[in-house]
Amino acid sequence: MSPGDAVIPPARGVDLFWLPLGAGGHSVRLNGLVFEAIAARLQHRGRADLYHSALEVHLPGGRFVIEQAPAWRQGGERGVVAEGPVGTRAAGRLRLFRYEVRRWRDGVIPDVAEAVESPRRLSDDPRHARRLLELVPNVPTLAWGRDELGTGEMWNSNSLISWLIARSDLDVESVNPPAGGRAPGWHAGIVVANRQRAIPERAARTGPE
Repeated sequence: MSPGDAVIPPARGVDLFWLPLGAGGHSVRLNGLVFEAIAARLQHRGRADLYHSALEVHLPGGRFVIEQAPAWRQGGERGVVAEGPVGTRAAGRLRLFRYEVRRWRDGVIPDVAEAVESPRRLSDDPRHARRLLELVPNVPTLAWGRDELGTGEMWNSNSLISWLIARSDLDVESVNPPAGGRAPGWHAGIVVANRQRAIPERAARTGPE
């Protein structure tokens, strides 16, 4: 294949993108650096690069971008299927303090050109791709930046992505951020997904009362 040849992605599958926190936005990048400096000091470890994540789902019927983003940044159609509060549920009454969950047909991942070790193909199975798309409107809309369910980590955009991967029966435990990096919130999504899976399993074992 020559350098000028286009790479055509497979018609079916799920791809993960790792984007440096604050890519394209100096204030978010600075806040991330401050957050990581404090976290590293408290946890007695070295600083790491911070990443947030997004998904692309490819099916014969179209390509979909799955991500979480501020609700106030853009106008126009972007496939919003759910919203949640930022910081506190009371603050979430104002649009400025809300986030949105997108299942965006032919959508765009902002700053995708800065993605690291991406895309990572998670599955070529159309069943996984369809299940993931179906799950997006059902993602927990917990308060961004809070740990409302006692997972040990705040809920954020990475939590959304890891929750979807886990609930789609993909191997979320094998997914890691780029070398030398961290994805705050990733663990929270896995914990919540595992808890939800355990509920019907317990019900099946105990049976009706």
